[in-house]
Amino acid sequence: MEKKVAFVTGSSRGIGRAIAIGLAKEGVSVVVNYRSRQDAAEKVAREITGIGGEAIIAKADVANDDEVKSMVDDVINKWGSIDILVNNAAIHRGGRIQKLTLEDWNLVINSVLGGTFHCCRHIVPLMIAKNWGRIINLSSYVALHGYPGDTAYGAAKAGLLGFTMSLAKEVASKGVTVNAIIPGFVPTDMTGGLFNTQEKIDREVQNIPIHRPGKPEEIADMVNFLVSKGEYITGTVIRVDGGLAM
Repeated sequence: MEKKVAFVTGSSRGIGRAIAIGLAKEGVSVVVNYRSRQDAAEKVAREITGIGGEAIIAKADVANDDEVKSMVDDVINKWGSIDILVNNAAIHRGGRIQKLTLEDWNLVINSVLGGTFHCCRHIVPLMIAKNWGRIINLSSYVALHGYPGDTAYGAAKAGLLGFTMSLAKEVASKGVTVNAIIPGFVPTDMTGGLFNTQEKIDREVQNIPIHRPGKPEEIADMVNFLVSKGEYITGTVIRVDGGLAM
């Protein structure tokens, strides 16, 4: 995977951070994208350069198409290409349907679905021109199984699955693969509000056949597999969930 360039959205923290570092360990140059936490993004970039990798940080709200285009142009000017796109960025807002505001609904849909669309529309042509590309979309267990108070997040993450399969058929003949990963219960900053006590975590773990939460690095390992070994895998939804969905 050396000489490849990866753009990982929302990679200053959590699963995105692990994916960025995991790709860098395989020799990939990584664009660490962030929306508001520059300090966290800089820390990830330092971790990558500390292990001999190459990284730059890029501020952009992926829900904003103009910001995405500007960011992609900057990366092309510096590194000449983007070969790997990991659509990980997401804003979570929850609430029972009668209390969920229109503002929060739009915020979630625009960050997850809008962000993925904006990144793909500007990056896919670069991949087609090189006849090689890897796109990995991070969905959610909620997309297929639901969760009370998560209609916005569930709808957005479910939409990613349809997006994944349609785009996969669109670009399969161009050397570009498109897949989705559904992580299981992986505690991160984003889920910290829901699972803020050990009791809540233990209750969630009871539903997992492997009897433990997932690790961000385990999601990163699947991304690396799809990038380096997944030439004949496209339009697929892969669960990395410890058997949670069984």
